[in-house]
Amino acid sequence: MRSLPLLAPLALAPLALAPLALASLALATTFLAPQRAAAQDEPVRVLTTVEMIADVGRNIAGSCAEVEALLGPGVDPHDYIATASDVAQLGEADLILYVDFALEEQLASVLERLSARRPTIGVLAAAIDPADLVDDPEEPGQADPHVWMDASLWARIAPVIGDAIIEQRPACAEAINARVDAYTVQLQALYDWAGESIATIPRDQRRLVTAHDAFEYFANAYGMEASEAIEGISTASEASIGDIREVADYVIDNNIAAVFVETTVSPRTIEALVQEVRARGGRIEIGGALYSDAMGERGTVGGTYIGMIYENAMLITQALGGTPAPLPEALADWAREWNIAQ
Repeated sequence: MRSLPLLAPLALAPLALAPLALASLALATTFLAPQRAAAQDEPVRVLTTVEMIADVGRNIAGSCAEVEALLGPGVDPHDYIATASDVAQLGEADLILYVDFALEEQLASVLERLSARRPTIGVLAAAIDPADLVDDPEEPGQADPHVWMDASLWARIAPVIGDAIIEQRPACAEAINARVDAYTVQLQALYDWAGESIATIPRDQRRLVTAHDAFEYFANAYGMEASEAIEGISTASEASIGDIREVADYVIDNNIAAVFVETTVSPRTIEALVQEVRARGGRIEIGGALYSDAMGERGTVGGTYIGMIYENAMLITQALGGTPAPLPEALADWAREWNIAQ
């Protein structure tokens, strides 16, 4: 069994989470109440904040855990406030997983309180080396939480989730570890494919312009020249006319062909950007809607983590003048499941 990296990584989290880390460490081995301790044949009830974590969990848990997400498609985790039913649902979970309080900003106090009764893990701090994180330019000392945009980095949360489930269901260790290894191979293949696809875009067009700054990891991972956004990493603040004009200057100066809206952010800022560019005589199109802080509907390609990155890379590549690469053999089973031609 791999050891669960819980306390030490949490101590390195972008926000001061020492009380949460201590509580989580203490509860990692003592959490199960007597009535649950005997139920080793029951699946662990895992509740995540966002689907990007939940889908990884479903791919590795098998029958050992039931994994659900609190926030669905189109929901912005930056400003989501928990309802009474959410708190009740969290309270019934055996394991709670979230990204980082730089993402789930309004859920932080609820998660901290629940950590006194449930193992509660921030996967960004538990899985990602701080040296591999991107700094938030507007918040010194705080990391950009949008790590899932880099499939090779996001793959690192799989063993953390696996170990957290194994902690409660030791008999599942062999099966879960095998699924972690297999899924990690798929995510590395996805990472390689996205980079090959982006590389077909003419170099002067490898510039990604979006509504909010959620794509820095995507740009770094797959070879974009730059990522520019109207709003910052958090969507809590409103974009100004000056912000729109500044990005319009960037679009015009770099002859960018397409900009992108996001499924969790109002399209109005991007629409205003397009109007501003066209009013100055520029030619620009909206290249489509990208998944940023949430995936698509369950039961769709974009409702899987692999599909989220796949559809984003396809859309960006095609809108900016490239040709998507053929999918690798490691993703053949996934492609067949979703009827995607290779």
